Amino acid sequence: MCHRISATGEAAELYMEALVMAETDFTNPKYYYNRELSWILFNHRVLSEARDKTNPLFERLKFLSITASNLDEFFMVRVASLKDMVNAGYSKKDIAGMTAQEQLEKIDQAIHELVNLQYSTYNRSLLPLLEKEGLLVIRQHELLTREEGAYIDRYFEENVYPVLTPMAVDSSRPFPLIRNKSLNIGALVEKKHKPEVLEFATVQVPSVLPRIIQLPRETTEDGEGPLKVILLEEVIERNIHKLFLNYNVICAHPFRIMRNADLSIEEDEAADLLKEIEKQLKKRQWGEVIRLEVESDIDRRLLKIIRKELHMGEQNLYLIDGPLDLTFLMKMYGLEGFERLKTPGYEPQQVPRLPSGCDIFAKIREGDILLHHPYQTFTPVVDFIRQAARDPQVLAIKQTLYRVSGHSPIIAALAQAAENGKQVSVLVELKARFDEENNIVWAKMLEKAGCHVIYGLVGLKTHSKITLVVRREEDGIRRYVHLGTGNYNDATARLYTDVGLLTCNEMIGEDATAVFNMLSGYSEPLGWNKLSLAPLWLKDRFLHLIGREADYARAGKEAHIIAKMNSLCDKDVIAALYEASCAGVRIDLIVRGICCLQTGIPDVSENITVRSIVGNFLEHSRIFYFLNGENEEIYCGSADWMPRNLERRVEILFPVEEPELKEKLRDILSAQLRDNVKAQILQPDGTYAKVDKRGKERFISQEYFCAEAKREAMEAAGEPESGGRRFVPETHR
Repeated sequence: MCHRISATGEAAELYMEALVMAETDFTNPKYYYNRELSWILFNHRVLSEARDKTNPLFERLKFLSITASNLDEFFMVRVASLKDMVNAGYSKKDIAGMTAQEQLEKIDQAIHELVNLQYSTYNRSLLPLLEKEGLLVIRQHELLTREEGAYIDRYFEENVYPVLTPMAVDSSRPFPLIRNKSLNIGALVEKKHKPEVLEFATVQVPSVLPRIIQLPRETTEDGEGPLKVILLEEVIERNIHKLFLNYNVICAHPFRIMRNADLSIEEDEAADLLKEIEKQLKKRQWGEVIRLEVESDIDRRLLKIIRKELHMGEQNLYLIDGPLDLTFLMKMYGLEGFERLKTPGYEPQQVPRLPSGCDIFAKIREGDILLHHPYQTFTPVVDFIRQAARDPQVLAIKQTLYRVSGHSPIIAALAQAAENGKQVSVLVELKARFDEENNIVWAKMLEKAGCHVIYGLVGLKTHSKITLVVRREEDGIRRYVHLGTGNYNDATARLYTDVGLLTCNEMIGEDATAVFNMLSGYSEPLGWNKLSLAPLWLKDRFLHLIGREADYARAGKEAHIIAKMNSLCDKDVIAALYEASCAGVRIDLIVRGICCLQTGIPDVSENITVRSIVGNFLEHSRIFYFLNGENEEIYCGSADWMPRNLERRVEILFPVEEPELKEKLRDILSAQLRDNVKAQILQPDGTYAKVDKRGKERFISQEYFCAEAKREAMEAAGEPESGGRRFVPETHR
C-alpha cells in the first residue's frame, strides 16, 4: 500500500515500498481515463449547475446554454478529429487504450445521454419555473390569441420575409449548401396542380435577426400580464406557406448540422500563413457533416431526404425534444425585467497597489505586483500598454496575442505606440481556434499602423501571455514585464479567473527579451534565468519538480504538491504523479475540465485528490505549488498539463517569489481546496460527487475572492470595512 514513510521507518518497510514501485507500471492504460469521456463528465458538471435548484433561475438558463455551446465545439473539433483518424485508418490507441473507433462508439452513447438530460432539464424543470415567474416560451402550434397571431404574422411580413431565401430542390436546382451550425427549416411541398409529387425545400433561419421575439404584453386589472416570447424559427414555420405560393406545404421542421471545423494547415508548404488560414477558414462551411439535429416529431419522409443528402447515418443523429440549439438561452438571460432571478453583477475591484491614474512604472519599481482577475480589474494591464504607448522614455513594446476582444483597447494602444515612433513587435497567433478571422483582422490593422507583426511559428501555437516594455531611465535601460495565465482580452477578463504578474525583475526581463528574440528570429539563448518555456524544457521542469517532492518523501520529509489547471491528460506527468503518490507525496489537484488521472487506485494514487470547481466565473488560472522541503516554490503559467501545451505550443511558466505574493497564491489555493459548494470530487469509480458539507460551514471560493478583493480595495482607499471576517487559510502541510 502506498503511504508516507516516516523518518524512523524500518528498512523492511522501505524495501517493500521500493519493491511495489518497481513492479508497478504507471503507464498502464488501465490507470487512465479517456480524454473525451472525461470532457463529457465535465460538461455534466456544468449541466449540474443548470439543475441545481439553489442557483437563481436565470443563472440555470445560462449554464444550460453553456453546455450547448461546449457541445458544439466538442463535435467540431474532437469528434471531427476522431472521425478523421478512423477515415485515415489510424489504429494507435489513446492514453486509456482505446482506438478512435472505440472512442466514437462510447462518445455516441454518452452524448446522447447528455443531450437527453439537457432537454429534460429544459422541459421539465426550467420551462415550468419560467412560467411561474411570468415568462412563457410559446410554440407556434400552441393556443395564441387572435391579436398575438396577427402580431406574429405582421412581424414576419415586415421583418423576416424580406430576409429569407427559400431554396427548392429539383433536377435543375441541386441540394443547397447547409452552413455549419446554421438553423434551417426543411419542408416537403407539393405543387397545387400536381399534388402526387412531393418535393424538398429548405430555408435558412437568418442569424442576423433576433432569435427571441417578444410579444406585446397584455394589460389586465392586476397589472401587466406575463411576458410571452416565441422563437424565430417558430414564426417562420407558421408562415412558411407564404414562401411557396404555388405549393402546398405538407410539413416543415427545423434541422441543424455540425461540420468538421478542425483546420488542416500545411504550414511548411504555405508561402503566406495568413492567406493559407483565410483559405482554410472558408472550408469550414462545407466540411464533413458530423452531427444532425432534428425535432423528435419530424416527418420521417423529410428526415430520410435530409439524411440521404447529407450522407448522415444513424450515429450522430439527434432527435431533439424541444428547440434546437439551446445557446439561445444566453440571449434569454439578457431579457430585462428579471434581475431578481440572476446573481447580482460583480464589479472588479481596484488593485490596491495601483490606484487610478498612478504611474504604473513607478509602482512596479517598488516591487512585483500580483493581479487576480476578475476579482481585481483588468484595467492595469490595459494601462500598462497605454502608458507605455505615450511615455517618451519607452523605446519598445513587445507582446504575444492569442485571443483579444472585439474592440480591444490593447490593440488600439499598440497601434498608437507604433504611430508614436516606438518599436512595436506583436506575435498574433493566427491559429487560435475559432478566433482566426478576428486575429487576421487585428494583424492587418497592426501592420497598417506600423507594428512588426509575426504570424506565429511553423508547427507551434504561441499560447504564452507575455508583454515586454523597454524603457530608458536615468540609470540605464530597464525592462518591465507582464506575465499572465489568461489572454489579453478585456472582455473575458471579467468572466475568467486568471492571475498576472507585473515585474521589472532584471533576470525575468532578460528572459523576456530572449523569448521575443526566439519568436521573431532563430535566436535561442544558451540558458534561462527564471522562465521555463515549452516546448523547450517546460515538461522536463515539471517532471523535475514532481520528482523532487518524491525524493523528499522517500527521505522521510514532508512533501506536498498543489496544482491548479484547466486540464490534465499528459501521460508522463500523470505517471510522475502516480510515482510521487506512492513515495508518500500528498497531491491535491484542482482540475476544472478534462482529467485522465484516476484517484484511489491501491498502490498507485491513494495520496491524490482531484476536485473540479464550476462556478459563476470560469476557472482558468494555472498555479503550481511545491513544498520543496519547507522552501516553498509557487509558479504560474499559460500551460495545462496536456501534451499539446507541453510539446506543441509556446508556453511560459514563471515563478512568484516575493513572500507577500506567494502568500496570496497560497490563499487562493487554500480557498479552492476548502470550497464545499461549487467543488466536485473525482471518485475512484470515475464519477464526480459534491463535497459532503455535513457539520461544515458553507464556503464558496469565488464568493470569498470577491469579498477579499472588495475588502482590500476599501482598505487601500482608507474606507472602513463593511463587515464580514477574513478567511485565514489552513496550512498546506
